[in-house]
Amino acid sequence: MQKVLITGAAGRIGRTLRAGLNSRCELRLMDRETINDPEVDDVHVGDVADVEWMAAVCQGVDAVVHLAGDPSTGASWESTLEVNIKGTYGAYEGARRGGAQRLVFASSNHATGFYEQEGVYTTPDMPVRPDSLYGVSKSFGEDLARFYVDEYGMKAYCLRIGSFQPDEAVKTRPNDRILSTWISYRDAVQLVWRCLQVESVDFGIYYGISGNKRAYWDTENARRELGYSPEDDAERFA
Repeated sequence: MQKVLITGAAGRIGRTLRAGLNSRCELRLMDRETINDPEVDDVHVGDVADVEWMAAVCQGVDAVVHLAGDPSTGASWESTLEVNIKGTYGAYEGARRGGAQRLVFASSNHATGFYEQEGVYTTPDMPVRPDSLYGVSKSFGEDLARFYVDEYGMKAYCLRIGSFQPDEAVKTRPNDRILSTWISYRDAVQLVWRCLQVESVDFGIYYGISGNKRAYWDTENARRELGYSPEDDAERFA
């Protein structure tokens, strides 16, 4: 089994991936707060931006799924710099020094948010247009991942995650945006799992959404390159 480190494992996406991947991978968890998981006893508490500490945490892992960060689009520059930019560097460099060969980065649709504001159907190969400092930090993470692939021969997959919400949030939605942007829990697990398994692609940027009929972010490259086959469509809640 692959040994996989999940950073930010105490968060919503982290909890979902822990449950969905635990039977498929040997998991190691990391966060800045204590994680009590009866299924995983390999847990580390610390600062993802501490490169030396991260290098030690990454010893012996095959892949790093990097989720840790400030998730707010209204995050201050100070928080964005310390948590998202320095933290992403810490995760990648720690992975490299620790011997991991594969990175899966939780990027965001906000890396191209201004296209959405203008109603432009967006594909992963279009230039970034971040709509916030948060979006800027995710664009940075994508560029840094590309560098680690080219410079160090690693594999890296950047997932521009949409609206990661339970079914109930789609049912009780205040507006219809989520019908376009939703990713279900099981589709999120599948997408990450595909990134952990693929061998034919060294680097890719993919929109992380379910098979939504109203989608305005293109997922064709995830289907073609990763074999991603989403099981859910927000339209059933329309």
